[in-house]
Amino acid sequence: MTLMEELKSRNFSIYGQWTGVICIVLCLATGISAIFSFNIRILFAVLAIISGLIIIFLEIPLLLRICPLSDNFTNFIRRFETNLMRSVIYFVMSVCQWLSILTGASALIAAAVLLLLASVFYLLAGMKGQGFVGSKTLGGQGIAAMVV
Repeated sequence: MTLMEELKSRNFSIYGQWTGVICIVLCLATGISAIFSFNIRILFAVLAIISGLIIIFLEIPLLLRICPLSDNFTNFIRRFETNLMRSVIYFVMSVCQWLSILTGASALIAAAVLLLLASVFYLLAGMKGQGFVGSKTLGGQGIAAMVV
């Protein structure tokens, strides 16, 4: 399946996965930009960077095969193989970024909005009974299995 066919498939888990890929870039970028504020917002910036790094391994399954990782981290990531569990982790990461508003407005709000959108996509996929379908472009469905 090509990228356009995936986006036309009306499978919300594909939408959630691609939104997650955008979240990777947004979390890392907003986290790095907010880390230079010298107040409590640094904590939320670090959380955004950590969220971005977790999402990399969550959404790009090929990286779990090719990167040397501890068994604990790999088992942690594999807990989120269903749509509802992915919705939960995205929601938790979104709440963490929404709490950054307590320190004042910053770019971290953009990460919060997109993380919430990804959570909603995965929740809709879970509620509609759609199984998790990983994008072939991102290393899902057979590509990760070819790399040993």
